[in-house]
Amino acid sequence: MAETPLLELKGVSKNFGAVQALYKVDFEVRTGEVMALVGDNGAGKSTLIKGIAGIYPFNEGKIYFDGQEVKINGPKDTSALGIEIVYQDLALADNLDVVANMFLGREMIQAPLRLDELAMEQKCIETLDSLSVSTLRSVRQAVAELSGGQRQAIAVAKAVMWNSKLVILDEPTAALGVAQTRQVLDLVHRLAEKGLAVVLISHNMHDVFEVADRIMVLRLGQRVDILERRATTQQEVVHAITAGELNLVPGMAEA
Repeated sequence: MAETPLLELKGVSKNFGAVQALYKVDFEVRTGEVMALVGDNGAGKSTLIKGIAGIYPFNEGKIYFDGQEVKINGPKDTSALGIEIVYQDLALADNLDVVANMFLGREMIQAPLRLDELAMEQKCIETLDSLSVSTLRSVRQAVAELSGGQRQAIAVAKAVMWNSKLVILDEPTAALGVAQTRQVLDLVHRLAEKGLAVVLISHNMHDVFEVADRIMVLRLGQRVDILERRATTQQEVVHAITAGELNLVPGMAEA
């Protein structure tokens, strides 16, 4: 794991009118690290991630990537940096096969303006093999035929195929069974082992303690703690989620 952050946010805030969704949040994740982002509903997790994604640009604060200050004004800026986000709905097309989904919008073209199906299939297989995804019968299966765990694996493989440096996973084990959850958690481990930075958003403390190196806790739009997984307990994390000390009490004027 690298010592210096790959992505670092300093004092980022976001408000929607009178609603302060984030208040002066510091956040970082390092190469080869799994950083868990936890908090109750309304804590600001989704707003923080959508700020990184350029969907809701921050109102204030600075963003550093690979040691350089950067501006993120939209999703294209995020992709150009090598940040890929796998949202909870996965954004997969059920009627298309695995190859078509992994190249959706980024198809490989050969002259004269034809899809290079063979090259796309080969790259798809290589990416899945590199992540040890071995449960698929064929990369030509329609996504509609896949299990929840297989679909999650395809969404993650799609994210890492484009020279990404940071992968953000939003509730990747939600609604999965025990075996499928195991597959996804193993996949998270492999992403970090491949040298990617990983941000894991999850409500499941068992999953967090299974894969995370560090755990950042948000409460009411503020960072209240950052904990080393090996040096904390689930009880301490839950206490921070529910009763962590706030720098600014919502509804009160800033001093």
